Amino acid sequence: MKEKIFFLICFLCISCMTKAESKQVIKISTDDIDLIYKVGENNRLYQSYLGKKLLHTSDIAYLPQGTEAYLTHGMEDYFEPAIHVVHNDGNPSLLLKYISHTEKQLSPGVNETIITLQDDKYPVTVKLHYITYQKENLIKTFAEISHQEKKPVKLHKYASSMLHLNRNRYFLTEFSGDWASEVHMKEQPLEFGKKILDSKLGSRSNMFCSPFFQLSLDGKAEENQGEILVGTLGWTGNFRFTFEIDNKNELRVISGINPYASEYSLKPNEIFRTPDFYFTYSFSGKGQASRNFHDWARKYQVKDGEKSRMTLLNNWEATYFDFNEEKLVELMDDAVELGVDMFLLDDGWFANKYPRSSDHQGLGDWEETSDKLPNGIGYLTETAKKKGIKFGLWIEPEMVNPKSELYEKHKDWVIHLPNRDEYYFRNQLVLDLSNPKVQDHVFNVVDNLMTKYPDIAFFKWDCNSPITNIYSVYLKDKQSHLYIDYVRGLYNVLDRIKNKYPDLPMMLCSGGGGRSDYEALQYFTEFWASDNTDPIERLFIQWGFSQIFPSKVMCAHVTTWNKNSSIKFRTDVAMMCKLGFDIKLTDMNENEKSYCQSAVKNYNRLKPIILDGDMYRLVSPYDGNHTSTMYTSKDNNKAVIFAFDIHPRYAEKTLPVRLQGLDPNKMYRVKEINLMPGMNSSLPDNGKLLSGDFLMTVGLNLFTAQQLNSRVIEVSADN
Repeated sequence: MKEKIFFLICFLCISCMTKAESKQVIKISTDDIDLIYKVGENNRLYQSYLGKKLLHTSDIAYLPQGTEAYLTHGMEDYFEPAIHVVHNDGNPSLLLKYISHTEKQLSPGVNETIITLQDDKYPVTVKLHYITYQKENLIKTFAEISHQEKKPVKLHKYASSMLHLNRNRYFLTEFSGDWASEVHMKEQPLEFGKKILDSKLGSRSNMFCSPFFQLSLDGKAEENQGEILVGTLGWTGNFRFTFEIDNKNELRVISGINPYASEYSLKPNEIFRTPDFYFTYSFSGKGQASRNFHDWARKYQVKDGEKSRMTLLNNWEATYFDFNEEKLVELMDDAVELGVDMFLLDDGWFANKYPRSSDHQGLGDWEETSDKLPNGIGYLTETAKKKGIKFGLWIEPEMVNPKSELYEKHKDWVIHLPNRDEYYFRNQLVLDLSNPKVQDHVFNVVDNLMTKYPDIAFFKWDCNSPITNIYSVYLKDKQSHLYIDYVRGLYNVLDRIKNKYPDLPMMLCSGGGGRSDYEALQYFTEFWASDNTDPIERLFIQWGFSQIFPSKVMCAHVTTWNKNSSIKFRTDVAMMCKLGFDIKLTDMNENEKSYCQSAVKNYNRLKPIILDGDMYRLVSPYDGNHTSTMYTSKDNNKAVIFAFDIHPRYAEKTLPVRLQGLDPNKMYRVKEINLMPGMNSSLPDNGKLLSGDFLMTVGLNLFTAQQLNSRVIEVSADN
């Protein structure tokens, strides 16, 4: 009897193992991350696992089946779906079953998995795409939705990604703010129910909320420890992240276009491709997640991500709208004296019937104002060339002032309600980029200027208004397509520009950080993080953006904001990113001018480390009265540390700061640089030769008790 029972138990165990192993398993992996799907006995797709890479493939069989991967509306699930479709017959349900999957290598270290799902009653297909970047530990995912019904189907929801997590606690860090007050970091626990981060602004979509998040698991997010998932959406328009905890304390994260006012009529055989959602998963805190994103962005996503960046002098805060050729040439001389690469002419150079003398008129009329620039842009590019610098130009081609010739001639090109008074944001309206004629116009703004003045070396592309007065003359009965088709139209324009002028660098500006997404950065070499150039505020703004973006893409300018801070403090802050100046040399004394010239030389020398090295955030400005950030070369031979005393309290105790990213077995020379003329370093360890182990275990005394004090320290391996 005992023998029979033993054999029965063995048979059942083998049967269970066979059953488990017979299920289709789809493993999507990077060097450190596993995302594992299983096909259930009902032929539906389930997310079985997301986390640290499993060492033994044999263990996968024992993972739980998990939660359905891309949940649909109208069936047995009770919470937020990834997709909601209404069929020709009015049926609002979808039941997706696994059909097949394919795997292929796109390039060394980059692989793609495509999982095909189909409804069991209707000819609707959803393809889930996953592209893995092995070394960078980043996964890109998007969906393609199509059908073969006789008439269009209605898409009410269409997520790029749905991820499932099952932990004890969840902590979400969001990045919110406003004009001149961008990316405030706020962490909060998630509880039962939904938390939504979204935008409904259309063109200037990130003004209040940035399209990225940090999700810490089991405990609050730390810089150098803990499990954290960091995600962002590549979409220059309305987005939505939904975080929903169900009755089992399981969390689903849904990312994609905001479906608000965006029901989409999908024609037969048309493919609706969702935007890309990018995420990484770190097991050693926020810092490693950031470095994953930085490495991936420079190598794969950002325009000219592995090339250098130009320093510049911008005229905006020096002149605003009040300038002429003589003033601009004087500022070019300032640029030469500073040692920067380029002079950038900002807003106010265009329009004649309604000259651009303020932000109330002229926008849309892209010809030089004759009394300001009687010799045209060509004279300025030629003058810049003679002086040995590049010339860049500000444009805002998606926008129009009602007081402009463009508005008078082509009001049908403007997004506006036909039977209501117009509402203006910054005295302007948005052109309707869903219209191919408008796309041609916007492309021609750049093309005409480049054709006429081929020496233009840079464009600052601004976008100061969200979409208001939401109605498209062109779209007629498809008004719910406007938010989506606007962005698609923008990408069509940017594709044309990139194809015709592949080596043309451009800055993405949107009244500051109103546009900050990785899809746009395919076309732009950098973005303007904020109109707020107060160096104290910039320490917080740059800290926030650095969570997801490398320093190479963040523009930071030295200005006259906060004159209580020294020119050294302001410049040191700006040097942590892509350096520029927005100031007149006449605003400086000789020592300040000499300092800036020396700082530019140091920056040019150290650009490969600051822009392309590994970033380590050492001390957060959110944690006290000091902050420090460090950049280390990929070979660990050189590092640059930036340290700032903001407003230390009386008799405040400061401790040594432990460095990161060095080789513990190498010896490093410590040297403070960026000193004001005639000043000597007060850094206690200046000039010393110290081991990487000492610097990372004991650290350096970076901070002082001085108000608004800054230090820049170069650490070099002694070879």
